[in-house]
Amino acid sequence: MAQQVQGVIAPGKNEPVRVETIVVPDPGPGEAVVTVQACGVCHTDLHYKQGGINDEFPFLLGHEAAGVVESVGDGVTEVAPGDFVILNWRAVCGNCRACLRGRPQYCFDTHNARQKMTLTDGTELSPALGIGAFAEKTLVAAGQCTKVDPAVAPAVAGLLGCGVMAGIGAAINTGQVGRGDSVAVIGCGGVGDAAVVGARLAGAARIIAVDIDDRKLETAKSMGATHTVNSRTTDPVEAIRELTGGFGADVVIEAVGRPETYRQAFYARDLAGTVVLVGVPTPEMKLELPLLDVFGRGGALKSSWYGDCLPSRDFPMLVDLHQQGRIDLAAFVTETIGLGDVEAAFDRMHQGDVLRSVVVF
Repeated sequence: MAQQVQGVIAPGKNEPVRVETIVVPDPGPGEAVVTVQACGVCHTDLHYKQGGINDEFPFLLGHEAAGVVESVGDGVTEVAPGDFVILNWRAVCGNCRACLRGRPQYCFDTHNARQKMTLTDGTELSPALGIGAFAEKTLVAAGQCTKVDPAVAPAVAGLLGCGVMAGIGAAINTGQVGRGDSVAVIGCGGVGDAAVVGARLAGAARIIAVDIDDRKLETAKSMGATHTVNSRTTDPVEAIRELTGGFGADVVIEAVGRPETYRQAFYARDLAGTVVLVGVPTPEMKLELPLLDVFGRGGALKSSWYGDCLPSRDFPMLVDLHQQGRIDLAAFVTETIGLGDVEAAFDRMHQGDVLRSVVVF
């Protein structure tokens, strides 16, 4: 029988979010209903609210979540009721050309639930990233559930569902940071700080954090940055070169998603170095670079979706590292809030006052 729960929707472009009653259907074949225990307030949710992703309003927001599987539909073998899971938006299909080439982290046909959650009047909701976890319960494809150690706190585990995984993966998976490398991270919000953590895990010798906010730079330093640059007062390209013997960084991770910061990343890397774009641009943004510079500097220009992660591989590993005390995922949680506080959390995010606000149920 369908259930009615409370959830946060974005009713229209730039309209305030509100708590509404959501109808969650029983899981069909290949689907699961998950009781959400915690969900981070991610910048991507704000993009949805602002119409920066698409215009399929109303959205059921929230996607950076952890919880317990309540029920599953026919044919589900990956998880069972009672399993503690992190929700992910890369439920690999196993059959597309990327999966068949042994590169499931690039799956081109990821799964979502086929049924729609609705408002009580029948209005269909578009779940953010196919998840919609600012709700007491949500319906997802079973492959979007990754089972992890239930001893980890839900507010911490859920962060791997998007932002923290995106940043760590941008360094380790996409950028392939190696021992002794120099790394610059431009933009020190939650994703950028996670990239700092990832670079430290990978053994980078020099990690340069760049931002316009000294508060964020101090946080990045506490996460493992060896040097900081305030790009409001200092040319970041020149500063990064100066800190790397005049050459530029081996890997530059752009965690803002703007043309001007991408240009900084492009020119702040060493010859044959790598630029990783993990910040999410908006549809109208354009980038212009001299093609000769693209050719002449060599190296690689990469984008990083979800940190090129494979949830079944990466989530349990990172939870294990957290449990061992080798990474402090809890440091990313600035505050815990209720469902009715999401709009205010967006305001604090915009002001740069938090790394992550986390809705707890």
